Amino acid sequence: MLIEFSVGNYKSFRDVETFSLVATKTKSKDIEIDNNNSFSADNNADKELNLLKSAAIYGANASGKSNFASALRFVKSFVIGSSRETQFADSIPVEEFRLSTSDDGESSFFQVVFLMDKKQYRYGFEVNSQEVVSEWLFNIPTNKEVKLFERRNGKITPSSTQFKEGKGIDDKTRNNALFLSVVAQFNGAVSQKILQWFRSLSVISGLSDLGTREYTIRCLQSDKHKDEILKFVKRLDLGIDDIQIEEFKLTDESLPKNMPEDLRVAILKNTKIDKFAVKTVHKKFDKNGKQTALEVFDIDSHESEGTKKLFSLAGPIMDTLKNGKILFIDEFDARLHPLITYEIIKLFNSNKTNPNNAQIIFATHDTNLLSNKLFRRDQIWFAEKDKNGATHLYSLAEYKVRNDASFESDYIHGKYGAIPFIGDLKQLFEGANA
Repeated sequence: MLIEFSVGNYKSFRDVETFSLVATKTKSKDIEIDNNNSFSADNNADKELNLLKSAAIYGANASGKSNFASALRFVKSFVIGSSRETQFADSIPVEEFRLSTSDDGESSFFQVVFLMDKKQYRYGFEVNSQEVVSEWLFNIPTNKEVKLFERRNGKITPSSTQFKEGKGIDDKTRNNALFLSVVAQFNGAVSQKILQWFRSLSVISGLSDLGTREYTIRCLQSDKHKDEILKFVKRLDLGIDDIQIEEFKLTDESLPKNMPEDLRVAILKNTKIDKFAVKTVHKKFDKNGKQTALEVFDIDSHESEGTKKLFSLAGPIMDTLKNGKILFIDEFDARLHPLITYEIIKLFNSNKTNPNNAQIIFATHDTNLLSNKLFRRDQIWFAEKDKNGATHLYSLAEYKVRNDASFESDYIHGKYGAIPFIGDLKQLFEGANA
């Protein structure tokens, strides 16, 4: 379970900004919103820790919402792969804040606080393009935070009692690799579990189906969440009665005719490459409205962009809900009807459909979701850039807002900020007809 995530000096984030899924003391107008949208975290340290099941991030275009997703994606990728996917001289793919000369050469900051095995962990690191500047891991087994290891000024000091698995691994850690990742490579029990926690964090784009469609296809082929995926698609009023997956080998005839010959040869030599076609099944009716047959469509040729996206999201959403994982979707509302996005969020904001306390975070422009009937105030976040181009994150819980206030209307009218300030576009055409 994610508690909070902090990022600084990365892309549009200059200062360290912290996004939190800790439920505040705020109360909703409807007590059922509080009961369903938050939960008591089962942990050994803080019996009063309550977390949120969902959160939305609003902001103008270019406000930094996608950079927040990028930061999460970078941390996950670097934690999981830095020990084995980088070589000694490889640079670290991190981009510092570039709109201030005072920050030139400074390291980027990342920190994640999360819950694992009923213990609260705080893990973070600072990096530049050449090296890991610092790294730390703490946990709270009971009431007091305990250091597992710390990395400062090129020296790594693992605790001899709390992190025995790190002993003797420091000299095997390259400057451009994370110590946590290296220890996991040497079968460290705690570090491997932490890497597995990061694997349970999915960061996907709502603008592209790349990766998510393949995952949904694999779920259907392996019967993993198959029934739930089919029910999910059927009940969204898409007219789909069933889904079929057809698998076939790539052949010379199936490749584009204008493909470069060297690429064509390379692909055909790789016999492991298979292609999957997704077929949607629809009921066919006669003139009296009586079903007479079934018609099979190709999803790419015959279905809408929204249907394609919903099919691609079905696998990750069902997997997240069933296994209590964490899902971040950037541009969640793209290609989707507002009522559909509303219903998807309700799946997470429910003790019945989300008994494992899965968490979804999403960036959106859909103001229809800004409702006190769907969210608590602490579930609504904003991203806004200051005059120097730096992104700041803040929650609606920081404002004094009545429980019955119209979040959507107040946001559109600029009460909470994080909206675009658009000039008079008519001036573009002044004098054009003179």
